[in-house]
Amino acid sequence: METIKIESLDSIKDAAHQFVSLMGDNTVFAFYGKMGAGKTTFIKAICQELGVTDNITSPTFAIVNEYRSDLAGELIYHFDFYRIKKLEEVYDMGYEDYFYSGAICFIEWPELIEDLLPGNTIKVSIEENENGSRTVTLDDF
Repeated sequence: METIKIESLDSIKDAAHQFVSLMGDNTVFAFYGKMGAGKTTFIKAICQELGVTDNITSPTFAIVNEYRSDLAGELIYHFDFYRIKKLEEVYDMGYEDYFYSGAICFIEWPELIEDLLPGNTIKVSIEENENGSRTVTLDDF
């Protein structure tokens, strides 16, 4: 288990750099945290650290956004399953094509699809602390 501290938005770039250094060969990351914990903001910072220069937004309505790293040319998929009502929606979108593609997948609200996550998914928990800082924990499922 690894822990990253985000003291403020000013230090999110450093936290994203730390996160990227801990990714290793893993490609699927499930982000847990309450509404407003900073999942989208942190994923945006990680994508920027990975070389994405596109406008990075929450895929709340699209379910998935696709980005490409300008550094490595790698594909990055950013999912938001908050609005999923039933698993059939995830089957219909062809989740396997994404999760098993070898591309990086960042998943918000994975609680709704946990049974579909690959066995090597990394669980990323973001907790808001009383002083407004965040604690990010990376752990195997």
